[in-house]
Amino acid sequence: MTRPTKIAVTGGTGFVGQMLLEECERQGLTVRALTRREQEHRQGVEWVQGDLNDTAALADLVRGAEAVIHLAGVVNAPDIAGFEEGNVTGTLNLIEACVTAGAPRFVCVSSLSAREPQLSAYGASKHRAEKLVKASGLDWTIIRPPAIYGPRDTDNLELFKLAKWGVVPMPPKDGRASWIHVGDLCRLLLKIMPSSEATTRKLYEVDDGRANGWTHYEIARAIGWAVDRRPWVPHLSEGMLRRVSAVERFFKRSKAKLTPDRVGYMVHPDWVVNAQRAVPRPIWRAKTPMREGMKATAKWYKKNGWL
Repeated sequence: MTRPTKIAVTGGTGFVGQMLLEECERQGLTVRALTRREQEHRQGVEWVQGDLNDTAALADLVRGAEAVIHLAGVVNAPDIAGFEEGNVTGTLNLIEACVTAGAPRFVCVSSLSAREPQLSAYGASKHRAEKLVKASGLDWTIIRPPAIYGPRDTDNLELFKLAKWGVVPMPPKDGRASWIHVGDLCRLLLKIMPSSEATTRKLYEVDDGRANGWTHYEIARAIGWAVDRRPWVPHLSEGMLRRVSAVERFFKRSKAKLTPDRVGYMVHPDWVVNAQRAVPRPIWRAKTPMREGMKATAKWYKKNGWL
C-alpha cells in the first residue's frame, strides 16, 4: 500500500487529536475529522459533525478515506456503561462503517491499560475494543501508548500546578511507568499508516525509549525541573488515593479526574511497556527526551495561560 494522503480521524478535537492534525498539516495530508460541535476552519481539514453513535456521520467520515485513525474514546465515566458506550460500542460502529465503505487501513489507538483489564473498567473497555478490531477483518494496527504528555494535556496539568507550589504527590513508591510525548506518538501514527508486513495486524506498545520506564519519583522531579522547582514528592498509598478521590468527587462531581476507576490502575506497580511489542527501530523511534519534553510542555502551559 502506498502512503495514504486522505485520512479519516476520530478524536481530532482532543489532546492527541489536535497535535495529530498539526502533524498532518505539516506533512501535507488531507484530513476528514469527526467533531461533536462546530469547529473553526482549519487548513487541510474537513470537519464532519457527529459522534461515534451517529452511523450516518461515520459513513460520511470514512467515505473515500485511504486510512482511518481511531483516537476517540472515553477516559473518565461515571459507570461501566459509560466506558462501554464510548470505547466498545463506538469502536464497533466505526469498524462497521469502515467495512461497509471498504476502508483499506485502520489504525486504532488503545491504551497500555488494556494489558491489565481486570484493574479498571477503562482498561477492560479498551481490551474489549481491541478484540473487536482484531476480529474486524480490516487491515489493522493497534497502538498501546502509556502515559501521554505534552501541549494541551489536561490530565497532567494539575501536577505542573502543584509542582509550582513545591509538592508533587505520586502513587506508591515501588511503581514504574513508561511515558511518551504527544508529538512522538503522532509521528508514529502517520509513520505506520501504510500497510506493510511490519504494520498489518500488529499490536505495539510504545514509549519514549527509556528502558524499564520511569519511577514515579523521577517523573515528579522532571515536572518540578520543568517549572524551576525541586518539589517534595510524597508517595500516596492506595487507601489515601481513594480518600483523595472521594473528596475530589464531592467537590468536582463529574469533572473529577481522580476517579476510583483511575486509582485502580494508578496503584499497579508495572506500567512499563513490553520490549517484545516495540515498534521496529527502522520504522520509528521516539525523539523527545523526558526533561526537554516536560520543559516544552510547561512553556506551552504558561504561554496559553494554563499555568
